[in-house]
Amino acid sequence: MENFEKIMVFVKEVDRLKTVDRQCEIMSGKRRENSAEHSWHFALTAWLLGSYAHVDLNLNHVVKMALIHDLVEIDAGDTFVYDEKGREEKREVEAKAAHRLFALLPEELEAEFWQLWNEYEGQVTAEARFAQAIDRLLPIVCNTETEGSAWRRHGITRSQVDRRNGPCWGEARCLEDYVASILDRAVANGHLTPE
Repeated sequence: MENFEKIMVFVKEVDRLKTVDRQCEIMSGKRRENSAEHSWHFALTAWLLGSYAHVDLNLNHVVKMALIHDLVEIDAGDTFVYDEKGREEKREVEAKAAHRLFALLPEELEAEFWQLWNEYEGQVTAEARFAQAIDRLLPIVCNTETEGSAWRRHGITRSQVDRRNGPCWGEARCLEDYVASILDRAVANGHLTPE
C-alpha cells in the first residue's frame, strides 16, 4: 500500500501540468494549449508516426518519454523553443524540478522516470531523437493551423524555425519534406516571415 499511496500523491501532483500554458494555440485557435495537452498529443502522434521512422523503434519507450518529458514544467514553466536566454537556464531549473517530482514516486518508478527523462534530454538513443522530432513537429503544425499565431506574436521567422528544428529530423526524415511544405505554405500565406 505504501507504493500505491506514493503513486497517488504523484498522480495528484502531476495534474498541475494542466495549468502550464505553452506559446502555441490549440488548432481551433480559441486558446493556448497547456503542457498536459501537448504531452498527450505528442504521445499519440509518436505512436501513430512510429512506423515512418527510418529505424526500428521501441514505440512504448517513445510514448513513455512523451508522457513524462514536460512534467518538470510544473515547477520550471514552459520555455519557448526560440527563447535563447531561457534555454541557457532551462537545464538547471528543470533538473531541480525533476528531483522534487520524481522523488514522490516509489524507488523503482523514480529510477525509471530519471532514466527516461535523462535519455530524452541527452538525445542518446534513436527513440529519444525520434521523440524530439515529434515534440518539435507539433508546435509547427499548431502554428500553421492557427495562421502562425505564436510565430507572429513573437516575431519568429522561417530561418529561425529551420535553424532550431532542422537538426531534429534525423530519426524522422519523413517529416523533413512535410515540414518544409507546410512552412513554405505558411510563408506564402503571410503567416511566417521568410527571414
